[in-house]
Amino acid sequence: MISHKRFRCSAGLVVTLLLCWLPAIAQTSPAPAAKSGTISGRVVNESGRPLPNARVVVRPLSLTSPQGSEAISDREGKFEVNGLQPMSYQISAYLQGYAPLLRDLDDPQSLVYRVGDSVTLMLTKGGVITGIVLNQAGEPVVGVNVRAQMLTSAHRLPFLYQLGSADLTDDRGVYRIYGLPKGTYVVWAGGGSPEFGMNVDPFDSDVPTYAPASTRDTAQEIVVGAGAESNGINIQYRGGSGRAVSGSARGPEGNQPLPFAIFMVSTGGPAWQARSSQGPDERSFIFNGVDDGDYSFTAVSQGPDGELMFSVPKQIKVRGADVSGIELIVQPLSSIAGRVLLEEAKTVACGDRQRPVFSETLISVRTGEIDAVPFSVGLFGPTVNADEQGNVSLKNLRAGRYYFTTRHFAKDWYLKSLSFITAGKPVDAARHWTTLKPGDRLNGLTITLAQGAASLRGQVALSEGQTLPEKLYVYLLPAEKEAADDPLRFYGATVAADGKVALDNIAPGRYLALAAPDESVSPLKKLRSPDETAFRARLRRQAEAAKMELELKPCQKVTDFKVRSVFVKN
Repeated sequence: MISHKRFRCSAGLVVTLLLCWLPAIAQTSPAPAAKSGTISGRVVNESGRPLPNARVVVRPLSLTSPQGSEAISDREGKFEVNGLQPMSYQISAYLQGYAPLLRDLDDPQSLVYRVGDSVTLMLTKGGVITGIVLNQAGEPVVGVNVRAQMLTSAHRLPFLYQLGSADLTDDRGVYRIYGLPKGTYVVWAGGGSPEFGMNVDPFDSDVPTYAPASTRDTAQEIVVGAGAESNGINIQYRGGSGRAVSGSARGPEGNQPLPFAIFMVSTGGPAWQARSSQGPDERSFIFNGVDDGDYSFTAVSQGPDGELMFSVPKQIKVRGADVSGIELIVQPLSSIAGRVLLEEAKTVACGDRQRPVFSETLISVRTGEIDAVPFSVGLFGPTVNADEQGNVSLKNLRAGRYYFTTRHFAKDWYLKSLSFITAGKPVDAARHWTTLKPGDRLNGLTITLAQGAASLRGQVALSEGQTLPEKLYVYLLPAEKEAADDPLRFYGATVAADGKVALDNIAPGRYLALAAPDESVSPLKKLRSPDETAFRARLRRQAEAAKMELELKPCQKVTDFKVRSVFVKN
């Protein structure tokens, strides 16, 4: 159930949310740049009927960009957002009782919008979890927060839906959480608020009680279907105070007093997290109502220059007693600077002479490190737009290993290379990880776009009686041996329900085609990871067995490619 009262801060931009967690930070906003365009569209249900009064959030994909804009759909489901800068946007719609159509946000073909686009946003009726909370005497527990958190989903959710959902029990002890996306959930009553902006109640210091009457490790898993209702998810409230976990956070040596947001994240069993704070004039923080278990603690703050600072996650075990003396020291995050270059082809006669618009060119960093950080804070791994001159600034990066992905909208251009100059020599930033230490400031990332890209439109051809797998992907893999493990020559796209597939911005060359089902969350993300050499090699072997080869000339537009229905499983 996503509603305005649950969020005290605007959720249009994740940075804004963090600033809400750190209210004592003085904020100054730069003067807004000139605005120039409009994105419009409609919000409809799965039957195509208009949905009025839906909240539409148009947010720059670059998290360091100015704050996003909002609109409310009218009686015909129409909306219009004006005064937008020419850059790339993500659009989400929210309506009480409804959930978004889930899609893979890591798919290179996932929807990104630009000024001038007309958009149709579809929402489906959300699922429901409802039940009663009773105490040990069988009496209703009134006014306790009951929370639902998704454990598994076929796709990563838009930001607001990652925050979980909650409802207060009424005078009968009844709760009803609705508008849930399809997925698997756990439900619990009591315990500290795991997200910002939720209601505070007298039970926040209690150990959470998971349905039906268990700890986190043995919680019931509840499968929720689209528009379906899961009744009778009752909770016998155990009550009882949990452990107190306390400590202190501080900034780098010599830094002025800072406010901190401290996140406690479970590292075993179903995901659970709570948040505390430490003001600039305070010396400690505390979490109450903590159950026995393993947790990771991270402090976050913002420096005087406006950039974020994180502490190294600290692992703590809670076993039958309070824990004190945790010390968290935040350090400045790292950054990478570079630029986008255009390599025009003098001899290629492309029909579309449009050059990439630098401010609509997206650059993302992806990390291979997986640690227990809050999901909302983890969203700071940035996607940014280049500026009007092609300069790129990736900020607020935690220490770790990174690789880069890009996206642009000029049809006849493709990503040719990613490189750093290290010790006077170029390093292939597509084949190798870029490693950052705390506080690093790396310069010299060069992103080269070249003219002459090809495109492909096709259809998966089914044999009689054959049906499409639920999650089917089409891959293009380099046929030339010298490019066998060049990540930039691997392409993939999700096959639509009608069997159609589209791939753009493909480097000219010879390719093997493969249609393959995959049950993992983001198989397309693996195509460009430096560590996924074995995955790419396996796809090439399968494609060689399928024997579907094609050659794409510069600027060639294939419109009728048939992918045979020989589905090779991974």
